[in-house]
Order: sequence, then structure tokens, then C-alpha cells
Amino acid sequence: MTVKPLAIFGGTFDPVHLGHLSVAWEASELLDAEVRLMPASVPPHRPPPSATASQRVAMLRAALQGQSRLTLDLRELVRSGPSYTIDTLLELRAEQGDRPLVLLIGADAFAGLYSWHRWLELFDVAHIGVLNRPGMSTELQVKLALQKAARHTDDAALLRSLPAGKIIDLAVTPLEISATRIRELLAAGRDPRYLLPGGLFDDPALLQPYRV
Repeated sequence: MTVKPLAIFGGTFDPVHLGHLSVAWEASELLDAEVRLMPASVPPHRPPPSATASQRVAMLRAALQGQSRLTLDLRELVRSGPSYTIDTLLELRAEQGDRPLVLLIGADAFAGLYSWHRWLELFDVAHIGVLNRPGMSTELQVKLALQKAARHTDDAALLRSLPAGKIIDLAVTPLEISATRIRELLAAGRDPRYLLPGGLFDDPALLQPYRV
């Protein structure tokens, strides 16, 4: 029996917006996978979030209401220290056995993968799904380009038959939404109504961390 892959989509989600949700949803459809949104506690490559962990979780819970395809995984928030992806994937591999795991990352983040902590080990525990705009091409560092050439596949079914080790490009619909811009709009007293999921407007306290 084929088991649905488990795909992980991480980020600070500060705040979660429709750009995050739309690409996670499309990736789930393209891979026929369960997708877990995984908020980072201490992101190694960027400044700390503006909202607290509990505030970001409340926003994510509100955003994910009414559907079951996208779920929430809070393990990085309860683990101390920086949120290194390899540690998270090793935890999941121990829990999930031989179930296919897929790390979902944007094309820009993938281009910098060679700078990640223990990056080559990522392929031992998961596939990588690169979220691309249709027709997009990104120049890769030599070591990473060699890995992609050796591991690339266009066949999502192949990912479902192996626990780890492949790279697949996933053409998703780009929504040019910036969390930074949303924070600026909220700080200025404006209402980014159609950039954020509707559930975030049901409780005025959810967006309060960004208002001056």
C-alpha cells in the first residue's frame, strides 16, 4: 500500500498570509501529500519574529480553520536552541519510519541550501520540493547544482515510492505577498484585508502585535 508523503513547510509565519497558504495547498495537490506548516522558533538565517510564538500559533490556527489538507506542527517551538531543519527532519524520520518526507522550500531558499547546517544530510532523510514560479530558473552554487543534477526528478510518483533523496521542482502560482509589507501596513493603521486569510480578522487581538 502506498503511503501519502508527509511534506513540511517551515517559516516564521510573521504573520501567516495567503502566499504561504496557497503554495502549501498547491504542493499538497501536486504531491498528493499531507502538508504540515511548521513555525520556526529561532530562525538561524533571519532576525527573530515580531510576534511571539504563541501569537503566531494563534494566527496559524485561525488561518487553517475549515480544512484538513494543511495542518500545524509545533515541534520547533518547544525545542530549545536554533531551529535547524536537519534536527526536525531526523525527529520526523524516527517517528514516521520509511514514510516519504518532503521538505518544501522556495527557489530562492533552495539556491542558498549549501549554507544550511549539515545540508548534505538533508537528502538522507527527506526529498526536497522546490517551489518555483512556472518558467523560473535560478543559478545554483556548484556543489548544490551537482546534487540537483544527480537527484532531480519530474515524477511525483517516484517520491511516493522512496523515503528520501530526490529533488522535484513544483510549479506553483506565485502570490507576491510580503509579510514585511503586511507588518508595515498594520503598523500604519491600514487593513490588509485580502492579503491575509479571513480567519485572522475574526478576532482583532490576533493582529495586535503588528499595530502601533
